[in-house]
Amino acid sequence: MGDWNLSIGTLSEGAQSRLADMLDNAKCGWRQLANVVTEEPRFRCSENEMTSCSLQVLSPTGSPSRYLLERLSERSCTLAFLLHCLKKMEHHEAAQYLTANVMERFQITVQPQAQHATEGGRVVLVCKAIGPAAMGYQWFRGKEEVSPFGPELVLCPLTPTHQGHYICRVNHGENFIFSQWAHVRIVRSAGSSVSSSFFPPSVSGVRIVRQPRPQVVAEGDSLCLDCFAEANPPPQYQWYHNKQSMPTGKISTLRILCVTTADRGMYSCRVFNLYHEVWSDQVHVKIDPGSSIDASWDEIDAATDKVALLMGNMNYLHHRPLRAPMADVHEMTNLLRQLDFKVVSLLDLNWQEMHSAVTEFLLLLDRGVYGLLYFAGHGYENYGNSFMVPIDAPASYTSENCLWVQDVLQRMQERETSLNVFLLDMCRKRNLNDGVPPQPGQLKVTANIVFGYATCVDAEAFEVNKDDLSNGIFINFLKQRVMEDEKVTVMLDRVAEDMGRCEITRGRQALELRSNLSERRALTDRIQSSGCPETTSARNLQWAIAHVLPKSRNLQFDCGVTVQLGFAAEFSNIMIIYTRILENPKDIASCSAHLTDFTEGLDMDLKMSNQENLLDAGSLLPMEILLPAELPGLYTRLKGLQRLTKELTFTVCLQYKYTNLDEEVHERQTVTVGKPLVSKLNLHEPRLPRSYSASSSFDLHSFSHSSSFPEGFGPSFPASETSSIGSASTTWSYYSQPGLSATPSSPGKLNLPVEDDSPELFDSDPPQPLTTSKSLPHGQVEDLTYRFSNMHNFHSC
Repeated sequence: MGDWNLSIGTLSEGAQSRLADMLDNAKCGWRQLANVVTEEPRFRCSENEMTSCSLQVLSPTGSPSRYLLERLSERSCTLAFLLHCLKKMEHHEAAQYLTANVMERFQITVQPQAQHATEGGRVVLVCKAIGPAAMGYQWFRGKEEVSPFGPELVLCPLTPTHQGHYICRVNHGENFIFSQWAHVRIVRSAGSSVSSSFFPPSVSGVRIVRQPRPQVVAEGDSLCLDCFAEANPPPQYQWYHNKQSMPTGKISTLRILCVTTADRGMYSCRVFNLYHEVWSDQVHVKIDPGSSIDASWDEIDAATDKVALLMGNMNYLHHRPLRAPMADVHEMTNLLRQLDFKVVSLLDLNWQEMHSAVTEFLLLLDRGVYGLLYFAGHGYENYGNSFMVPIDAPASYTSENCLWVQDVLQRMQERETSLNVFLLDMCRKRNLNDGVPPQPGQLKVTANIVFGYATCVDAEAFEVNKDDLSNGIFINFLKQRVMEDEKVTVMLDRVAEDMGRCEITRGRQALELRSNLSERRALTDRIQSSGCPETTSARNLQWAIAHVLPKSRNLQFDCGVTVQLGFAAEFSNIMIIYTRILENPKDIASCSAHLTDFTEGLDMDLKMSNQENLLDAGSLLPMEILLPAELPGLYTRLKGLQRLTKELTFTVCLQYKYTNLDEEVHERQTVTVGKPLVSKLNLHEPRLPRSYSASSSFDLHSFSHSSSFPEGFGPSFPASETSSIGSASTTWSYYSQPGLSATPSSPGKLNLPVEDDSPELFDSDPPQPLTTSKSLPHGQVEDLTYRFSNMHNFHSC
């Protein structure tokens, strides 16, 4: 018998195509189905989705019904609900076909399990299923099919080549189902050596893109070994010297400042995340008293630090709202954090908040630092001067109501940075309301400036609407290149070439690059200590202040129920609060915990609070970070934390019923969590005059006296502790199981990694065994379902 609780996506390709053929008609077809499924609000199709469905007929192989079924599958519509809708619309043929197809389905009762074994040993993987007779079994290691065929796979004798991820495909006719992945790992016996072949990259979700290299180092000089990997969730690192783990080797770059003969030997790095691990190449380091290094540290491209300010304005008060900035800032945040940038990500800022955010950003800059500023929103350009429009700009705004890009650049230059990157995702049309442009001051000749404009002079930028999520054209292409280990200008040139090959933007939007960068500076460059630990500690503290999350806590109610509160940062000014029931006495039949009575001043949509999943709460955080389904909870999304003028307070309202009573009982507890995330910086308050805040004589050593420091933070804050404070985006302050602790990570990594099963994310195994793949939150621009009619003016005045 089939499982009617499975998603529509579990149907075979043939079955979905057959259903689509039956529904591709006007009298009793996909439009009627789209109307019936609105019984469940989460399956409601937007106007853009309905338009996209109808446009499928323009393609020779397009099917509106198939497109609709895919959208329902992405929202986890079950087979049972689809059958209910088909019966309600009286499509008896489709209902009969779906019933027959599902009843012939089968399900796996015994899943293969992960196993560890020594080389030369024996492993047996078992997969058993129930269903129709004459079912077939196929086993795969990654993408490679292995034999024999049957419910059991015996690996004997084990060799290192047997290690990897295995999966079983159970099939009957055109129907099939995959088992879960089982990882077979070869455990090293005594005397065996560490080898990168134990963890072949082809079967891992972690891919090393830069391997460490053998070196000959003079005694007393510095040693630097570099291992850089791409992964989702972001990777963690552990270095080994002669098979012994190194307590200080927990980042991608291993540095030993003054080597001795004791540092000679073999080095390797274990790269891992929540789901996968892989080993780097082993390299030999020789310490030679008479040798020397070909190049000194000063000749190596490196940054003393890397910081980024990302601003996205969407909900304008007097202008057309935008959709893309939220998705684009979220995308850029996760990518830059993997490149070790300290990222501050902010949405929907007014004039004062934008100015204050830039001032705080400037405090993070210093000699040798890489600074990156990204803005997505409305904008304009007059006579070579670019202006970013805040959300409170009046209908006929001028430069006085906006943020002047060239002025920000001049202030950045005064900080003596090594690289200044501006990525402006906005229109560059002229503003006829703005007559006399301001005159920028004289810039120093620093040869370190890179401008990446999403569009050309006097042109518009566009965003693409697909389903309920949007992307800017620029970010759709930039996100595919930003991780490349190339000079910034080379990387952006490739983005421009990619955009030029896109049919829907050709002749309408083209990336423009301006640069005077004379050195090979890349966003992937390593961070090298400046030799001034006080300055580094001060910068870490200044960044950490804007990313402090409340601690997870358990609330005890009089009835015996225990409620857990968890907190996550989606952006630097947007926080998710999670509630779940930990303990429920037996005499209570049902209970739930809702959040109410929040501190005034927050930007909240009550309809999207206390939701059962992140999507319904309006969050872009990936669903993979949800806690186990058997522990349901509720999510509330708090926006506009930069406007919080006092401590955040809210009420936890517990609603429950006893088994022998029908009346619902309420208990309430008030919770105060201080000022979370960016609210500590008080961006709503005016800053000191520019002559002081942007002065190049301002010293990071005086950070402890800065007026922006909240009470309770001082100069003694250790730099090494900033990583455990919390970070945007997707840093959860609770753990999935009570009593577990999280391993601290660097400020440039996500504390709790997230895995996305998008097949285009990695070329490495294991592939996802799904009949319909999930895509990233934003689709590829090359997708044939995009039409220029779906594009909207991104930032017109």
